[in-house]
Amino acid sequence: MFSAVMDALQGFGVSSTYYLQTNYKDAQGLFLWVSWAADLRNTFFIFFPLWFHLRASVGIKLIWVAVIGDWLNLVFKWILFGERPYWWVHETAYYANAVPPHIEQYPMTCETGPGSPSGHAMGAAGVYYTLVTSILAVMTSKKQGTYRSGCALLWTLFCGVQVCVCLSRVFIAAHFPHQVIAGVITGMIVAEAFNRTQWIYSASMKKYFYTTLFLTSFAVGFYVLLKALGVDLLWTLEKAQKWCIRPEWVHLDTTPFASLLRNMGTLFGLGLGLHSPLYTETKKSSSPLVKAGCIISSLLLLHLFDSFKPPTHTAALFYLLSFCKSATVPLVTVSLIPYCVNRSLSQDSKKGV
Repeated sequence: MFSAVMDALQGFGVSSTYYLQTNYKDAQGLFLWVSWAADLRNTFFIFFPLWFHLRASVGIKLIWVAVIGDWLNLVFKWILFGERPYWWVHETAYYANAVPPHIEQYPMTCETGPGSPSGHAMGAAGVYYTLVTSILAVMTSKKQGTYRSGCALLWTLFCGVQVCVCLSRVFIAAHFPHQVIAGVITGMIVAEAFNRTQWIYSASMKKYFYTTLFLTSFAVGFYVLLKALGVDLLWTLEKAQKWCIRPEWVHLDTTPFASLLRNMGTLFGLGLGLHSPLYTETKKSSSPLVKAGCIISSLLLLHLFDSFKPPTHTAALFYLLSFCKSATVPLVTVSLIPYCVNRSLSQDSKKGV
């Protein structure tokens, strides 16, 4: 019974992908861009440095929501064993008495992890829900009409973004509709949970260390335990390599352990940055000029840093360098750049005297 229901859901999903690819082929560029924009990498390299220097609490919450949400997404995927359309359509018996729809593939189609729930949809929902609720929380206007219209506009934009992300993931055959819907709902739940969590703003370095250690150990331990029981949690990697039409579209950085270490590196790096003597020295500076300098410097430097791609010929080296690269992003954003900008501006002001 359950298998029949899932086949019907996934058959509907493939039909939805075929419909979108057939009737909205001209929107291919838009859908691919939306999938790129919804990647959590843009949260770490764009949203975090922007918001941290405008309002540190929002930046901190963004990291926690993105990291914990993606960690939960990994655990859910390992539990739910979700298929992906681009390989399911070739292996299912659902089309035994019919010709299966022809599904196109794109460079972002061939993700290697299980499909449920959608990581892109879950991440985008969590991040944008956090942004919307944070913006509404800092609105100081006493004009209720202005607040209400702004509130309606923000939530309309939020819904529009989620619809675009969901359609893009279905269009490129990376997910079924039920997987992206599950991702949106779960992402919003995670974000709302952190809206009600206050200890993250005063967490000690010890808490950051033990949280990172626990999350990493739990995921690795869960993997080892199930493998000992005969369950291969990396079963999807073989399917991706088998059914992806272009081998170069199967990327090591889409594997479950790559996302795990990337997220753990980011969380650990945030802890290092917030407890760095450099951050302690500069965090009291609230000059608009300093903030603008930090934002511009962060975005430019991180854009250059993002061009560094760890070598993929050795998986262990790739994972290690991914962790270090991810830890560097918040560390540099929180401590090094503000320190350099403050020193630079203070020296300039002394010369002007």
